[in-house]
Amino acid sequence: MALYEHVFLARQDLSQQQVDELVERFKGIISEGGGSVGRVENWGLKSLTYRINKNRKAYYTLMDVTCPPAALNELERQMGLSEDILRFMTIKVEQHEEGASAMMQKREERSERGNFGDRPRFGDRDRGGDRDRGGDRGDRGPRRPREGEGE
Repeated sequence: MALYEHVFLARQDLSQQQVDELVERFKGIISEGGGSVGRVENWGLKSLTYRINKNRKAYYTLMDVTCPPAALNELERQMGLSEDILRFMTIKVEQHEEGASAMMQKREERSERGNFGDRPRFGDRDRGGDRDRGGDRGDRGPRRPREGEGE
């Protein structure tokens, strides 16, 4: 059987209990199709980058699924019919991750990968002068007056 990571977004006006009921319903669909669901992570209510069906937030949930493709197709079909599900995505993986996913790791653990503290910020760059206030014009030379401007 194939291994999948499945993430879905549920509407913001649902309660956490209703989201858990959705997860149980989807687990039933997978088990009826001959598969199993491993880890289930509720990432909670998060803001969306853009509105989806007039929703600004959504409940994010990750499920590690082991099932045949037919069971996954039925799961995705049921999610497509449900009005409570805004979006979903399934990715085939070689093996399931051990431990917490990247979304559930503590901020300190994620910062070990590197942060922006050692990089220059946009305003810190040496740009050859202060162009915002009419400073050095670089190689372009002095500004000539436009036609109709006073001299």
